[in-house]
Amino acid sequence: MLRLEKLVKTYKTGDQALKAVDLAVPEGQVLALIGPSGAGKSTLIRCINRLVEPTSGKVNLGDVELTGLSSSNLRRERRRMGMIFQEYALVERLSVMENVLSGRLGYVGFWRSFLRRFPQSDVDEAFRLLDRVGLAHMADKRADELSGGQRQRVGICRALIQNPALLLVDEPTASLDPKTSRQIMRLICELCKERGLAAIINIHDVALAQMFVQRVIGLRFGAVEFDGPPEGLTPEVLTTIYGEEDWEATIETVDNEEIDEAAE
Repeated sequence: MLRLEKLVKTYKTGDQALKAVDLAVPEGQVLALIGPSGAGKSTLIRCINRLVEPTSGKVNLGDVELTGLSSSNLRRERRRMGMIFQEYALVERLSVMENVLSGRLGYVGFWRSFLRRFPQSDVDEAFRLLDRVGLAHMADKRADELSGGQRQRVGICRALIQNPALLLVDEPTASLDPKTSRQIMRLICELCKERGLAAIINIHDVALAQMFVQRVIGLRFGAVEFDGPPEGLTPEVLTTIYGEEDWEATIETVDNEEIDEAAE
């Protein structure tokens, strides 16, 4: 469904953030991007929807090559890619409902969006999504009144109301406490399963990635060092990706967390 072919990103400084990355993500698969800071994780996600322009290579979503599209056609195709941001990217002075409905801006005309007159079907879907993530009672609250976890749930609803084929998720738990981080990762994975959505999640927390996703991609210096199931992240593999560390302790933590999950 999503295919990256020899994707390269070289910045004007000469730094090569991505080195001929090949990657195929089938429909419905949730994968995590892990790797040290500067490995190219955020650049990879942003090259897919062309928030960052690739230097060379191809990005194909279904039968559409995104890297070859004009600006107007790219705007249309971006509706198929929901983006969830680390810092939420909500409009603080707007209500929860208005922030969710902003995900429909690519579908409604200019004046409707300017006057915030969305079709009733969009409003109904926004309520359904907010109810699904436990925020229906907060529809009229301003975004700046919410906690970090609640803001991230609003961001998830805003992405899903686009009815996307692919979710691009950039550090969804970086600003959250451990319990809320687990809740958000669980929610994203559950929603993807319910909707048959593919997702790429850029995440620093190796333990969270191992607990929740089906597949892990390990990046180092812009190249893929690992591509496989979470259980394949042995201490040796993690050392290759990140460098020397007591990875046995990390793996033990994941095992203990999974026992806690089963008990809940």
